[in-house]
Amino acid sequence: MAKISRREFLKHSFWLAGGLMAMRYIKLPVFAQDGKPCKWSREAMFYTPTARGIRCQLCPNECTIRPGETGDCRNRVNYKGKLYTIAYGNPCAVHVDPIEKKPLYHYLPGTKSFSIATAGCNFACLNCQNWEISQSSPKETRNVELFPEQVVDQAIRNGCKTIAYTYSEPITFYEYMYDTAGIAHKKGIGNLLISNGYINEEPLRTLAPKIDAANIDLKAFSNDIYMKLTAGTLEPILNTLQILRDMNVWVEITNLVIPTWTDDYAMIRKMCQWLVSNGFSEVPLHFSRFFPLYKLTQLPQTPTSTLVKAKEIAQSCGIKYVYIGNTALPGSGNTICPSCGGVVVERKGMNVSSVNIKNGKCAWCGAPIAGKWG
Repeated sequence: MAKISRREFLKHSFWLAGGLMAMRYIKLPVFAQDGKPCKWSREAMFYTPTARGIRCQLCPNECTIRPGETGDCRNRVNYKGKLYTIAYGNPCAVHVDPIEKKPLYHYLPGTKSFSIATAGCNFACLNCQNWEISQSSPKETRNVELFPEQVVDQAIRNGCKTIAYTYSEPITFYEYMYDTAGIAHKKGIGNLLISNGYINEEPLRTLAPKIDAANIDLKAFSNDIYMKLTAGTLEPILNTLQILRDMNVWVEITNLVIPTWTDDYAMIRKMCQWLVSNGFSEVPLHFSRFFPLYKLTQLPQTPTSTLVKAKEIAQSCGIKYVYIGNTALPGSGNTICPSCGGVVVERKGMNVSSVNIKNGKCAWCGAPIAGKWG
């Protein structure tokens, strides 16, 4: 998932060169003192009342939430037998980013994406890059008022072709994303889901028609590691990948290679073999370098040699587009034609310096290059 540094978060979250309107800070409670919902909340879309409280059915956590309490994501509240999101129109991070930062390399390269996040996440990753917001509630973060219509307006004013739901976990601000994405499509703006993929099938199938591209974090290929590292499980993420692909959402995958956790070459090979055997050979795979953060500061950063070996394994398994992220390794972000070996998209960092693709095909040999190139 795209990273924002603490300095970026504090300094640039709400004011962007290019014309963000003046936005006022809002300090929750998002429920008034008498407990009633206010304008920064909406009734949630997927839940069922039970004898023990409301069961949220948005993600596989399926939290049972008692009156006045929140779920694991910290932004869904039981109020008088109904479930409300308190993450609506109150983002804590707002940026204009290059789409390559998501990372999405095969979808409109070189364009800008209007990126938003509210506080909250349905995982508890030990290595979280944005833990200041992901492991918080909207009640605890510095927010601004930015409702769906305003998000789309700001995307247009800032020359962005897409809106990215990112940084924390957009599944947990589902209703805000869903409404914004619908308005964006009517205005010709695309929608990007940058997510851990931990979502139940019905909400995913409801959302997918409004999403144009997604980058899904496939954090490991071991259920045991998933549970210990994130408090989640593997199977729902694999289901998400298949559903998005089958519903014509452009998908890319990120795998963060963490020393002693996810740097096992046998596991990486098993992951890549699964991807190829399940029809993901042309889905870009981004191996990302780990830096010590949050609760894993005792670990070293990922050696470049480990990332290079992971890329070699993926390619040997038949994955056609493999990238290495969070490094300055020359050529690691270039898109290479799998047919002739020519550089069809050249990148320097997150900047695109040349695109040699015509009508979706390699300009050198005419072979199709998977993606949406604009």
